[in-house]
Amino acid sequence: MYPLLRSVLFRFDAERMHATTLQLARWAGNFPLTFRLLSALFRVEDARLRVQVFGVQFKNPVGLAAGYDKDGIAVRGLSCLGFGHIEVGTITLRAQAGNPRPRLHRVPEARALINSMGFPNAGVDALRVPRDVTRIGINIGKSKETPLEQAAQDYCALLERVHAQADYVALNVSSPNTPGLRALQTRAAIYDLLRAVIATRDRLTPRVPLLVKISPDLSQAELDDLLDVMMICGVDGVIATNTTLAREGLARYAEVSGGLSGAPLRARATHIIRYIAQRTRGALPIIGVGGIASAPDALEKMRAGASLVQVYTGLVYAGPALVRAINLGLLQVCAREGIRTIADIVE
Repeated sequence: MYPLLRSVLFRFDAERMHATTLQLARWAGNFPLTFRLLSALFRVEDARLRVQVFGVQFKNPVGLAAGYDKDGIAVRGLSCLGFGHIEVGTITLRAQAGNPRPRLHRVPEARALINSMGFPNAGVDALRVPRDVTRIGINIGKSKETPLEQAAQDYCALLERVHAQADYVALNVSSPNTPGLRALQTRAAIYDLLRAVIATRDRLTPRVPLLVKISPDLSQAELDDLLDVMMICGVDGVIATNTTLAREGLARYAEVSGGLSGAPLRARATHIIRYIAQRTRGALPIIGVGGIASAPDALEKMRAGASLVQVYTGLVYAGPALVRAINLGLLQVCAREGIRTIADIVE
């Protein structure tokens, strides 16, 4: 039924429909009856799906990427869909409206989205995330008005305020929609930033794993520099990748500003995951993101080296049964290949 529903939803403004869907998920999670019903429909419980990574046990490897629920208002309802983790955010120190609308565009012929949201959120003081339904990642970012040279102050203050609500914290230094943010990925900038944030992490209790979300548009030399610094500083993991500014094969969208996500990003994200896994010899755990809309897509990321995967655009096009379909597909691989746990797939 979802393709029919999608054809109706796609007749309306993308951001407005997303907000409506999020409110429905929030509502569903607030009532025990709908919570139990949706959980029974979509969750897959099987010990073979469990994954232990950066010291955290996940009930399955499929997560929801940051950006879908920026303020964590619908975590309980979204967890009913069977996610092993949900990453909320991007959260900034103060509330900000984000970039002017329209800032979310569908690209149906490519099963993709283009967004130029600019971190709209209610600010860190409004964040209240339930911890009893699934693992929680919190994605944090520099406020738009904060100068780059003061970015570390933002990230350190954010980490101090969110760490107690998170199973891991992700530093977003790769969104293309905050001016200058990607400059933080350069070797000198990321070293100074990570050194400050890691020092903050190490004095906080409980200690929370710290991950860095990177761009798919880095050159190999830039990626090498970034990986070297992350390994030196003691980052716990990497999220690969954020959205891309590339428009290959989508010339008609060349003038639409923002980051492209979905199917066109799949191959590039997988290539970067494989490169990271090989270059770090598996020492840096990876969450794989980009173009995952099926179990084979998720399996591709995991065979390339991702311990966990995340979906967002795939959920928009495939619908709420996607997480269940991916987890069932991974279990079929376990059965077919005689694999004890899904973690054994990661190369």
